[in-house]
Amino acid sequence: MTARAGDMHTDGIPEYLGRLLDQADDLPLARRMPQPSATARRSAVLILFGEGPDGPDLLFIEKSAHLRSHAGQPAFPGGGVESGDDFPVGTALREAQEEAGVDPEGVRVLATLQELYLPPSNRLVVPVVGWWDDPRDVSVGDPHEVARVARVPLTELVDPANRYRLRHPSGYIGPAFAVADMEIWGFTAGLVDAILEAAGLARPWDTTDVRSLGESQRSPYTLPGSGDDDPAGDAAAPTVADPAPDGPATRTVRPR
Repeated sequence: MTARAGDMHTDGIPEYLGRLLDQADDLPLARRMPQPSATARRSAVLILFGEGPDGPDLLFIEKSAHLRSHAGQPAFPGGGVESGDDFPVGTALREAQEEAGVDPEGVRVLATLQELYLPPSNRLVVPVVGWWDDPRDVSVGDPHEVARVARVPLTELVDPANRYRLRHPSGYIGPAFAVADMEIWGFTAGLVDAILEAAGLARPWDTTDVRSLGESQRSPYTLPGSGDDDPAGDAAAPTVADPAPDGPATRTVRPR
């Protein structure tokens, strides 16, 4: 079951977010997830919506190319629970502040979604949905972990021209998005796909457009404790290893 903020906390949110919250208990992605193990580590990611200069957008980070796992991979801000966290909300907000410079005071938490188990890293991830009441400039936290931060307009994510399915040599096939000079796929893309559907924003796109993952991509089976605390790339999908541009950067991606 999801946990939803009280009605007073949802005043003034966009209509599409209201639809997402109404459908959150039956998020399509959850039906495809296996049962968690008894030793799964708790983690959280922040799905942060806001009103940007080019309309409604979502916040993403791109992992540094220097990481041993998930190098160059786009993801939602997030990571494992730490001592003293008010899990899952406190974990998601802390990670967003550390990775993308998001001030927790400017975020209105709307709901926590269903737990999603990621077997390769043995993590139980709780997505936390937030609305950016007071958007501020975002910035890269530790450049050794995060290459850049991008606020991607929803118009880009729902554009059929930016959508396709990605095939990995392991046999995995799942949704993907080509936006913000990034290829979003794996766990993160599956979550975005489910969110767009639940919010009533998805547009018809060519699901027969299946593209193969390049030979430079890494194995999907990243082991826990491999040096990266981000749960977002550990679904039954490999890790994108294309190097990020030199140096950290923060950008808002403008629609075409």
